[in-house]
Amino acid sequence: MKYVLTCIAIIFFTFLLNAQNAPNFGLKSGLNLTFFIYDEEQFGISRDVVAGYYDGVFVDFNIDEKFHIQPEILYIGLGDFDFLNAPIYLKYDINNAWHILVGPSLNYFFDFFSNKFKVRADLGLAYDILPRLDIHMKYTLGFEEITPNGLFIGGSYTL
Repeated sequence: MKYVLTCIAIIFFTFLLNAQNAPNFGLKSGLNLTFFIYDEEQFGISRDVVAGYYDGVFVDFNIDEKFHIQPEILYIGLGDFDFLNAPIYLKYDINNAWHILVGPSLNYFFDFFSNKFKVRADLGLAYDILPRLDIHMKYTLGFEEITPNGLFIGGSYTL
């Protein structure tokens, strides 16, 4: 875990030092829907959706005219589970208002006894309502049974 956090810190500071413009900092919040699929041997496949929330911060590093790197740290409350979600997005500006975000998502689950660290993949879309305010939606794909898929719908404000 220390190795992963060290790598994230090195990447963060590398982009901070090499960014063409000053980075933009901001706040995020919204609704999280998590889709659980599990096999109940006697009853077959069961599906469940649990609603939760997320709050966090982000930093947007402008790489060139259309591309950004946007790491985030989000706290997610989901029923009986609490975890940290740290996506590292490659952000592409489709135009002045629409943006695509794609990248890995590093997750640390507080409530698991073992295998607390999971890696997932994120794909998102954001729309700027105002120059500093956007709405966004992202889909998170879990690669293991214990790491379910999720849909995040919310907003962010650039400070």
